[in-house]
Amino acid sequence: MVRTPLTPEERERGERLGLLLREARGHRSMVEIANSAGLSPETLRKIETGRAPTPAFFTVAALARVLGLSLDEIVTRCALVPV
Repeated sequence: MVRTPLTPEERERGERLGLLLREARGHRSMVEIANSAGLSPETLRKIETGRAPTPAFFTVAALARVLGLSLDEIVTRCALVPV
């Protein structure tokens, strides 16, 4: 199966998500957060750096839970247009 290329907007939204997650992680290690969310550190690294700009919903939900973020906050902060 071939994935369609991401639009510039999708890439930008992924970069915003990565920045938000890095900010919320603060001084905690990537390994600590990834393990708590049930992810590999490499998956979290890809999301935080924008190399995986469209992670699955349940991945984002698990990270939100561990980082103390609401899904509403994620949508608001990552939206390309004000919500």
